[in-house]
Amino acid sequence: MSILGEFRAFITKGNVADLAVAVIIGTAFNAVIMALVSDVITPLIGIPGRFDFSSLSLTVNGSVFQIGLFINAMVSFLVIAAVVFFLIVRPISKIEERRRMEHAQPAPDTKQCPECLSQIPRKARRCMYCTSIVG
Repeated sequence: MSILGEFRAFITKGNVADLAVAVIIGTAFNAVIMALVSDVITPLIGIPGRFDFSSLSLTVNGSVFQIGLFINAMVSFLVIAAVVFFLIVRPISKIEERRRMEHAQPAPDTKQCPECLSQIPRKARRCMYCTSIVG
């Protein structure tokens, strides 16, 4: 198989295509969240003191540190993390937990007698075959 054929096989695998779609959607989602934070949430936070984080900066020896933009980025990260957690991680965890519960083996209704090795009801205190006391 040629290098081009190997590359084509690699690109057409399902995982690569899914990852590409996820990156594109993630990038678009990031733009929406950044706009939400800088245009809605940050102004709401600044309402009590009429303060805008995006203009907050610190200058040291001619170097400008855009602290407000950093605060906006941190708020964006927290919003994205919360959305991913509550809309993706928790529902998937619940679905997987239900799936595990459906496939879990129920506790057996019987146990083995230590004396005669026959199967007896789990709640039995005496073996019905050899009459030995079972603990």
